[in-house]
Amino acid sequence: MSVHDELATVQRCLDDLMRSVGRLEKQLGSGSLELRRVRSDTNHLRESLALLRETAVTSAGPAKRPDLVTISDTPYDVSLWVDTDDEGLGARDRRAP
Repeated sequence: MSVHDELATVQRCLDDLMRSVGRLEKQLGSGSLELRRVRSDTNHLRESLALLRETAVTSAGPAKRPDLVTISDTPYDVSLWVDTDDEGLGARDRRAP
């Protein structure tokens, strides 16, 4: 199954869960802490699924190949390294710490 099909299946199951929780609220009343927690968790699942769908839509496209950069084999200009420190060694004209 594709990601889109899987997300649609999860959405249908979540819709069924929402309807079932609604029926439970009608039968038991919405005042109990446990039922409010279930309703809250169900709403969080709905929000999380919406975020997942947005992410899947943007990342499901074909992966774009990064542009290749050619690096020349010629040595760098030595003037680039004037007044620089060698990492961990300090400046060129001084002793290492």
